[in-house]
Amino acid sequence: MESVKRMKIKDLLRCEPGQEVRAKGWVRTKRGNKQVKFIALNDGSTINNIQIVADTTLFDEELIKRISTGTSLNVLGTLVPSIGSGQAVEIQAREIEIFGDCDPMRFPLQKKDTTLEYLRTVAHMRPRTNTFGAVLRIRHAMAFAIHKFFNDKGFVYLNTPLITESDAEGAGDMFQVTTLDLKNIPLDKKGEVDFSRDFFGKKTCLTVSGQLEGELGATAVGEIYTFGPTFRAENSNTPRHLAEFWMIEPEMAFYDIEDNMELAEEFVKYLVQYALDNCQDDLQFLNDKYDNGLIERLHSVLGIAFERVTYTKAVEILEEAVANGRQFEFPVHWGTDFQSEHERYLVEQYYKKPVILIDFPKDIKAFYMKQNEDGKTVRGMDVLFPKIGEIIGGSEREASLEKLEARIDELGMSRKNLEWYIDTRRYGSVPHSGFGLGFERLLLFVTGMANIRDVIPFPRTPKNAEF
Repeated sequence: MESVKRMKIKDLLRCEPGQEVRAKGWVRTKRGNKQVKFIALNDGSTINNIQIVADTTLFDEELIKRISTGTSLNVLGTLVPSIGSGQAVEIQAREIEIFGDCDPMRFPLQKKDTTLEYLRTVAHMRPRTNTFGAVLRIRHAMAFAIHKFFNDKGFVYLNTPLITESDAEGAGDMFQVTTLDLKNIPLDKKGEVDFSRDFFGKKTCLTVSGQLEGELGATAVGEIYTFGPTFRAENSNTPRHLAEFWMIEPEMAFYDIEDNMELAEEFVKYLVQYALDNCQDDLQFLNDKYDNGLIERLHSVLGIAFERVTYTKAVEILEEAVANGRQFEFPVHWGTDFQSEHERYLVEQYYKKPVILIDFPKDIKAFYMKQNEDGKTVRGMDVLFPKIGEIIGGSEREASLEKLEARIDELGMSRKNLEWYIDTRRYGSVPHSGFGLGFERLLLFVTGMANIRDVIPFPRTPKNAEF
């Protein structure tokens, strides 16, 4: 048994000098001369390293030679005031044990800066870098804050299925789940795939959303939220799309669109404030290294009311911008779905603050959104943020059985897979609303990273399912 217990480096850096301490971690750098070596040690608990000072006369020469970037160490020594700049304390080493060697010639992470593109090719190692250590700690903090926000409001955490037969969005971009032998697919009398012989006895896919099941929970316990992985087989190789990503989807009985907008605004402001309060060192590192406007931008969404704008008004603003010489890659007119460039123009150039778009044409939105009295628009809601564009999408849900059924028929959707969902309108239907927040989209905003592949540990994108 070790007489001196290991302390995390984030705690050691706050300790008073003069005590015997033990640190364990991985070497970031080693420098020095024949008499003394200075080793920067990091254990992942903080962006900051602790300096180990090793008098070479106290240690075997071969041991000192073995220590290089990536080597894992167990260090016992005295915490002393640091005479160097950058840290208040350092460890004067008395014992050093090497847990694991690291060949400096083959280790994929060198002391010099490497590109984010390269690091994606070694995603199994990149969490050891300062950048991805910071991203992962912020990701954890945001996940905790999400649960805390909803728990403190009395919401129920609902686990919705990952395997489903319903396409909640109606887009059809779903990954199929099957145990059928792809070399010998069984066919029925019509020559179609015989899914009765598949594992679930029917065609099933990975979910694109937990919303429909979430509505079941909301119409039972009042207010729920889901937080889990979702999957889209959309062939999009962009910095904003993943095939596997995480979604937070609250659903609330007795909420109208106004209640929904208020909750969404409160929610994202809470998360940004939590990051500023609890991730300062990591945010400062990312601000200094990648995005020198990050912290200022985080503060900019707090203490202001988000601008609420109808889709129709937004189209007028964009058309006026085009008339005045603004060029967009994608055309815009009433009835088109906005692209990221349109959303960012509204947020960054026109209103210079987050925007909540409402009242969309029903033809570009999902079947479950509540129809407005004009017969043309629905009570949809998109929250737009600087640098990101859409960060939240939601709506008041259609509570009328007749209108919901008519919309399903109008779109030619199969009723067979939706009768259970329609039952919520048959038996005690109530006004209710909800929205979805893409977790990785949130993290793009909070970390300042430019590519969504860099805010999830192991990104899944077209032609890429490594690690």
